[in-house]
Amino acid sequence: MKVKLADKRGFCFGVEDAIEIAEKAVEERGAGNVVSLGPVIHNKSVVEHLERKGLNQSDDLETIPETSSVLIRSHGATPEVLERARERNLHIVDATCVLVKRAQDVVRDLHQEGYHVVMIGDRDHPEVRGVIGYAPNVVVIDRKEEIAKALPHKERLGIVVQTTHSPEHMAEIVAEIVRRPFKEIRIHNTLCLEVTQRQQAAVALCDEVDVIFVLGGLHSANTQELARLCRAKDTRTYHLEKWEDFDPFMVEGVRVAGVTAGASTPEWTIQEFVRELETL
Repeated sequence: MKVKLADKRGFCFGVEDAIEIAEKAVEERGAGNVVSLGPVIHNKSVVEHLERKGLNQSDDLETIPETSSVLIRSHGATPEVLERARERNLHIVDATCVLVKRAQDVVRDLHQEGYHVVMIGDRDHPEVRGVIGYAPNVVVIDRKEEIAKALPHKERLGIVVQTTHSPEHMAEIVAEIVRRPFKEIRIHNTLCLEVTQRQQAAVALCDEVDVIFVLGGLHSANTQELARLCRAKDTRTYHLEKWEDFDPFMVEGVRVAGVTAGASTPEWTIQEFVRELETL
C-alpha cells in the first residue's frame, strides 16, 4: 500500500510558540510551579509530554496556588480571567497565539468604534469564549439558520471569525449576512493562514487517495474541520489521535492512503503513523 502525505500538515507557528513558552517557563520557574489554565493545545500526547517535564494543569483559576505561575494557553483568555490572576498575585505566562490576540484586539476596537460585534465560530470553543470577552454582547453564530434569530437589529455590524474555520464556511455565513439590510457591515478576516493552507493541502490530497487519515486531538477544532472538509469531498475519512486508534478494516481494499494532521499534531505522531501504515 502506498502512503501519501499532505504537503502542509502538523504544527503551526502558534502551537510551536506555545510549547516553547511552556517549556521555558517550567525550566525557569521549576517543575510543578507552572500551571496551565486548561490544556496548552488540544493534543493529548503533547499535553502529556509537557506534564512529564513538570507543567501542571487546572481548569479552575481559583485552585492555582498563589506562589505559582499561570500559563495562558494558545487559545487565550478573557480580560476578566487575566485581571483575576493579577488580583491573586499569580505570575502570568502568556502563550496566546498571536492571531488569537489579533482577533481579541479587533473585537475590542470594533466595539469602541460603535459596531455591534458578531463572531462566526463555535461558542463552546475556548478561543471563541476568550475572544468575545473583549466586548459586551457579542453575538456568536456558526450556521446560516442561526442568523435570522441571533443577529441584532443594529445598523452597523463588525464581523470576525474563529481562526480555525475554513474560508468557505466564513464566506457562506458572510454571504447570508450581507443579504440583510444593515447600513454598514465591516468584516475582518481573522482566519489563520496556516490552518487554511493545511485545509487546502488535505482537500487536494483527497483526489489522489482511496482513504485519508486525519491525525489530531478529537477535541481540536482545526483537526475536526480538516476531517469535515475531507468527508465533503466524498473521500473515506478517519479522524484518529494516534496509531493505536487504527484498525485494519480501515484500509481494506485500499491501494493508496493519505495522511494529514491538524495544526496541534506533532511530527512524531505523523511519522509513527506513516511507518506503521507502510508496513501493512
